[in-house]
Amino acid sequence: MKNLPQQEWRTQLTKEQDVVVLDVRTPEECATGIVENAIMIDFLQPDYFMQEVNKLDKSKNYYVYCRSGNRSGKACQLMENLGFNESFNLLGGMNEWNAEKVSPN
Repeated sequence: MKNLPQQEWRTQLTKEQDVVVLDVRTPEECATGIVENAIMIDFLQPDYFMQEVNKLDKSKNYYVYCRSGNRSGKACQLMENLGFNESFNLLGGMNEWNAEKVSPN
């Protein structure tokens, strides 16, 4: 797991191919807007989170964010423990996000 500030997180995300953006906020938080193409899996629902994360391809790189960077850091650590290739936590989360957001699907 790597903690990255927003600019580095965004830059690295755009340079890589075949990556996954993961939003671990609640549905209510996601309703305010998400990063484009993000998959939403609520970290505060542990059983659901584990069920959905276990369906993901562990060989891909994951760019993970939440509201402040706390939950996403925990999610990255958990994913690392589960054998995921690499995860990148967005420091400051959506509280610090100053780029475009899109409506969740």
